[in-house]
Amino acid sequence: MATTPTDYLRQTHHEFLEASEGALASPSLQLILGKLGDTLGKRNRDAWEALPESDAIRQRARNIKDETLAHLAEHLETLEASVVARGGKVHWAADAAEARKIVVGLIQQRGATRVVKSKSMTSEEIHLNPALEAAGIETTETDLGEYIIQLAGHRPSHIVGPALHLSAQEVAEILSKPAGQRLPAEREILAAFARQALRQKFAEAEVGISGANFAIAETGSIVLVTNEGNGRLTCALPKCHIALMGMEKVIPKLADLPYFLKVLARGATGQKLSVYTQIITGPRRAGELDGPEEFHLVILDNGRSRILGSPLRESLFCIRCGACLNACPIYRSVGGHAYGGVYSGPIGAVLTPLYDGLAANHHLPHASSLCGACQAACPVKIQIPQMLVQLREELHHEPGQQSRWESLAYRLWAQSLRRPWLYRLGTWLAARTLGRWKRKSPWLTRLPGKLAGWTAKRDFPAPAAERFRDWWAQEGREEGHDEARSEGQHES
Repeated sequence: MATTPTDYLRQTHHEFLEASEGALASPSLQLILGKLGDTLGKRNRDAWEALPESDAIRQRARNIKDETLAHLAEHLETLEASVVARGGKVHWAADAAEARKIVVGLIQQRGATRVVKSKSMTSEEIHLNPALEAAGIETTETDLGEYIIQLAGHRPSHIVGPALHLSAQEVAEILSKPAGQRLPAEREILAAFARQALRQKFAEAEVGISGANFAIAETGSIVLVTNEGNGRLTCALPKCHIALMGMEKVIPKLADLPYFLKVLARGATGQKLSVYTQIITGPRRAGELDGPEEFHLVILDNGRSRILGSPLRESLFCIRCGACLNACPIYRSVGGHAYGGVYSGPIGAVLTPLYDGLAANHHLPHASSLCGACQAACPVKIQIPQMLVQLREELHHEPGQQSRWESLAYRLWAQSLRRPWLYRLGTWLAARTLGRWKRKSPWLTRLPGKLAGWTAKRDFPAPAAERFRDWWAQEGREEGHDEARSEGQHES
């Protein structure tokens, strides 16, 4: 079934190429994406230039992730013991279904029906909101961007800016419905309405659900990094706090945290430090006035153990900053929804096939020019281009991923490289057929069959009318003639 221009905003696991067509056909989205490199992208670059020894700090953060993953089971056990020692409870979820069951069960045990959520990509990964709604639990996203797309019924389009794909006018139309009046497309007024609406939700909520940017094994703390303050209200006002984290988010010590705080905000928004950095350690203690009565930490696997032992282990270094999206020419052309998964952009082109299956997301490893801008922007220097190449290699071993014609083309190419005479024949034919076109134009504007997919969007360089081999032979003949002529003149 074809994807319509609006379906891909809501659905997951659609075809990347079809969804890209819808994104490219949207003038408003193209206008927004066209500015991305000059806003967030520029801020990211300026932030690294302004940070002394930024390369060494990024390398240190990368080394901490590498060393932590090498002993992940040990650090997770330490984290569990530390959380329990401080009055919290730890729950282990093997997959998304188990994580949903745990969270819904904890809420129902309290007899709660109203929940507020702070922004969490992990909760998006397990599709938590539909499960809460199906259980009759009223759930409100409190991050401004997440609140907007929840009302619109959209999926996040960016790891940091979930509503980045919407213009101010579109946001005004979305918020006007719960407001019961026509709101102007003025950011201050729209933010003021959302603030007023969400304050009441915070006051009424019985449970708060958050993600975790990091979890510190040594202290049993989780770390939340936000710019709006909604994270603090989500965790402190309700009587029960449930934090959901991927198992790779653990770091060993509190002393490791400053390295990640320095690179996370710079990679995400170009800030030196996010406005709010919370370190939450267990439930409220005796004598404390604020904080929840219960703290639950849900640690999610959902394929991470499998990735940990694979050649693509480095994908677990990701700290979800979104810097690679801001730098990527593909993302800046089609936006986040085209990728069809929870995670978009270059890192999404790696994570979605790993989490949800390579065959079902076969277009994503090819959704990259391999220019390396993502790796240069990444705060922990993840080698995304190399991982995309690895996934492309693995695709060749997936059943049904190669067409008969593609397989034939690869076999012919392999045979020509093994037989010099066949390679020479192929280049001779190309020079004397397609190469003749180059005398008229250096580009081919239309290729036959499946190759038309390339020339539908860009031109293809025509083969040279004269091969290097021909030129070399001609130069050799002329040089021989010159030498013979010179010797004849010398003898005379």
